[in-house]
Amino acid sequence: MALADHFREFRARLLRCLLVFVIALAVALVFRHALLDLVYGPYDDARAKLPEGTTTATTSGAGAGLLLWLTLCGFAAAIVTAPYWLYQIWAFVLPGLYAQERKMSRIFVAVAGPLFLAGIALGYLTLPVALEVLIGFNPDGVTNLIDFNDYLQFFTRTLFVFGLAFNIPVFVVLLNFAGVVKGASLKAYRPWIVIGTFIFAAVATPSADPFTMTLMAVPMVLLFFASEAIARFNDRRRARRNPNAGLSPDELSSI
Repeated sequence: MALADHFREFRARLLRCLLVFVIALAVALVFRHALLDLVYGPYDDARAKLPEGTTTATTSGAGAGLLLWLTLCGFAAAIVTAPYWLYQIWAFVLPGLYAQERKMSRIFVAVAGPLFLAGIALGYLTLPVALEVLIGFNPDGVTNLIDFNDYLQFFTRTLFVFGLAFNIPVFVVLLNFAGVVKGASLKAYRPWIVIGTFIFAAVATPSADPFTMTLMAVPMVLLFFASEAIARFNDRRRARRNPNAGLSPDELSSI
């Protein structure tokens, strides 16, 4: 295709994505109160376990309420339409990929999507504990005022971090299939990777409690073990198919 045709195709796919997003946004505005209950739930659970009067949700400014609804419904519309606009991106890039790259992209989409949703679900379940710990640092006699727009950003950032963390082992497997990372190297650095995983979980989780950190780190470690096993199996399969695959460029081939 000519460059102008690529731009036309990109414009068409972008307009389709915008149209679907606007429709989803309109539907989300209809069900905005149910969405608010879903997002407000973790904070409400945390507040119920804290002493009365410890914290209160607020908005600031005349247009804060409207901005809250638009941000909430826009976030929900982006999540609901994610499979569609991700497919449009993939379909735009797909013709330029080789057959093996197309196969790997399909595997990545099939595995990364459910893992991302699993991470989001785990983040949502642990969020009340994180909020309870963080708000619990508030001094006695001082009310913690939480701007709801700031809370919504905190909510989305936390869920995104959990979802992204669950996809790190998938990238490790892709690097192995691309020949960048060897299974033997993963085994050799396994203790440091486990320690690094717990450090990452401690930094990425919003609260300072070990419970939330462990809930993120343990599944990540188990997924890493699974990715290491897949990488080592792939290395053995590759070695059987090509005995010279592991040779350095400076070594002599068997032939």
